[in-house]
Amino acid sequence: MKAKILDVEALRAISPMALSAFARSEGWSRTESYGAHADVYAGPDHPEVILPRTDQLADYAAVMSRLIGVFAAHTGRDELAIYRDLVGADRDVVRVRAVGTSDDGSIPLDAGVRIIEKARDMLLAAACAVNAPQSIYRAGANRQALEYMSRVKLGQTEHGSFVVTMLAPVPPSLPPAQAPLSADWLTLEDEPVERQVTRRLMTALRASRTAAELALSGDSRAFEDAVSAGVSANLCEAVAGLIEQSQRLDISLTWARTRPIAERQCQVTFSRNDADILKEAARTFHMRAPRPDVKLYGTVHSLKRDQDDIDGVVTLKAIIDDKTRSVSAVLDPVNYSVAVQAHDAQTQVIVTGDLQRNGARWHLTNASVIPLPTDADTD
Repeated sequence: MKAKILDVEALRAISPMALSAFARSEGWSRTESYGAHADVYAGPDHPEVILPRTDQLADYAAVMSRLIGVFAAHTGRDELAIYRDLVGADRDVVRVRAVGTSDDGSIPLDAGVRIIEKARDMLLAAACAVNAPQSIYRAGANRQALEYMSRVKLGQTEHGSFVVTMLAPVPPSLPPAQAPLSADWLTLEDEPVERQVTRRLMTALRASRTAAELALSGDSRAFEDAVSAGVSANLCEAVAGLIEQSQRLDISLTWARTRPIAERQCQVTFSRNDADILKEAARTFHMRAPRPDVKLYGTVHSLKRDQDDIDGVVTLKAIIDDKTRSVSAVLDPVNYSVAVQAHDAQTQVIVTGDLQRNGARWHLTNASVIPLPTDADTD
């Protein structure tokens, strides 16, 4: 039995821009105007159709219903599939497909909630990586990324395993492209930020998949080298969380027809075995990432300043992650003097700065030192 779209609000959700972009991508082209608010489209072996330019027409939903029927009959597809394409024609559509669930495509409720949560985290990680790729993000502090995410919509789930769709906004190309598509990409910087996010997402997913293979073959820097492509701890954790809800994970992106490119769709696939290596990559990123504005408590273990130097180098014994570690820091004359006094008096100090780990060594930058108060009444 073929489904027919009758819901008025659902039909009105199709924008005129998406409608014309869909028609052009399927081989129709504009031939002439029809009245004040519509155009005639035709093509070789294509039925002539009249497409409205505005959704303010009283019978807009009825017109959409008839056009869906025409498109379905011409392409040999069902109306529900045509409707999904039309709704997403002016968006970049990200599909997250959990493969290996039950035969009817259903999954446990908690798993479904987690898939939606991790799909959001994955796209947010890509949004954070647009301007300055780095190994870890405080995603909640990135206002541009959060503003972008506020405009992404959750689409209807689709049949076939369990599929979550995210409808990502993207502005149209102006003027709309009628000519055959060029195989060349615009540079990332020349794209609007909305398209930069989705391009970064697919680039980062491909890079993380490649890094996982290289890491298994013994390349210790595989994930670090992939950071410039948008791979981060945030992305790795999100993808690993998605993989754990299924036997295989397919992530695909259908590019908006209103901003077309040479490839209609791209896809990256992860297996169940990829989850552990992605989680380990995320853990390593967290371990090596700088920790800003850290406060450490410890003692000054050693001091070093050459005669001609202004700044001095100190080594501290401080507690990091519940273990005593050696931490080096370069101090300006004022802070170095405080460190010397604490060393001579064998008193503890409070040191603040940005903590970074290189291999087994810890280093503090932008460091400042104050003596630890000894007064019992002092907090």
